[in-house]
Amino acid sequence: MDKPEILINKEKIADCVGRLAEQIREDYRSKDFLMIGILKGSFVFMADLIRALQIPMELDFIRLSSYGSGKESSGKIELVQELRTQVEGRHIVVIEDIVDTGISLNFLLGYLAKQNPASVRLCALLDKPSRRKMPVSIDYLGFTVPDKFIVGYGLDCNEQFRFLSDICIINEN
Repeated sequence: MDKPEILINKEKIADCVGRLAEQIREDYRSKDFLMIGILKGSFVFMADLIRALQIPMELDFIRLSSYGSGKESSGKIELVQELRTQVEGRHIVVIEDIVDTGISLNFLLGYLAKQNPASVRLCALLDKPSRRKMPVSIDYLGFTVPDKFIVGYGLDCNEQFRFLSDICIINEN
């Protein structure tokens, strides 16, 4: 595997997080809302976003699995960690690191809909539309990225590279 190549540097990421926070703050300033982070990849992005929001919200996390230890989605979604917070009647903002095939998000949005939230919106740092197998509507989007394997800023490859401050591409040799 080659050394990671920077796709989006940390300064552009910080600007993007500020822009997304401003949009969410405008929409949720006077609402009691719940942010749900999809683990593990979204945790770095979500932490920066929360600090930039500077408004009250409640937090929870959910963990889904479709990859195992490989780079290709199995297409079968497993709910590894459920929510601990009541969703019914709440305004929800789901925080995702990257929207790829859309399979996991369709599973999650269906799971949330069954719990009767007041509203659900999706905030994704990255979108890879070239890989989409199921439609996904992204309400707050950071960047659209090419069909390359993306790591850094919380995103991993077999639990490696999450520590990188930039969003990078890795190529296999």
